Amino acid sequence: MRVRDDSGAWAGSSRIGLTDSMLSELADPRACPELLVVRERLRSWRFYDQFRTDAAVPARQDRIGTRTPVLDHDGGDLAAALRTIQEFGDDEALAEAVSDAFPRSRAEVRAADGLLRLRFHQHGLLRPLGAAELSDGTLRYLLWVAALLSPRPPELLVLNEPETSLHPDLLPALAALIAKPRAQLIVVSHARPLVHALSAIAPEAAVLEPEKEFGATVLAGQGRLDRPAWHWPKR
Repeated sequence: MRVRDDSGAWAGSSRIGLTDSMLSELADPRACPELLVVRERLRSWRFYDQFRTDAAVPARQDRIGTRTPVLDHDGGDLAAALRTIQEFGDDEALAEAVSDAFPRSRAEVRAADGLLRLRFHQHGLLRPLGAAELSDGTLRYLLWVAALLSPRPPELLVLNEPETSLHPDLLPALAALIAKPRAQLIVVSHARPLVHALSAIAPEAAVLEPEKEFGATVLAGQGRLDRPAWHWPKR
């Protein structure tokens, strides 16, 4: 690997192993500031694809209360993330997202003995439901709410099959939540109702569909000749 100095001239070289990355080996703030910026931007990306909703998941349990501006990848700190949104984020957007999916309902996070407890007030029930009592779909929807309304949004947010376990009636509310511009989003979905709802709300969104080509999976309309050529800009 070679780098250029401030004048644009090549200044020395370094050797890295085949299994190493230049982002970890050469991201020096003085010699390679651009690589450092790229590394930190990549670190800020978030991927959510493994939300569990079974009876033993941490999201269904009372957890120690901490400031949680970013929901963990497994959703275990759901109550803390929702409480952080209520106190430091967009509390109105949270309430709207819940009421859009469950009319006349609201999510509450109570603090007691250093623990945070999620309680869900649903219209027609005489008492609030605890996290352990929520259906898989309701819990998963609240997890998506916490991820998408983070007070510290990333530059890129990737959601894998957010429709899993959700009742079809919840997909329009989920689409409205996803469509609100807080970060660049990539949504991988097999639910056409969700895709259609997103396209109706955000017509500027790009929809890429996979197709088979000689036994390989490719994205339709993304071939080398489908778009104008692109080149790296000069330094």
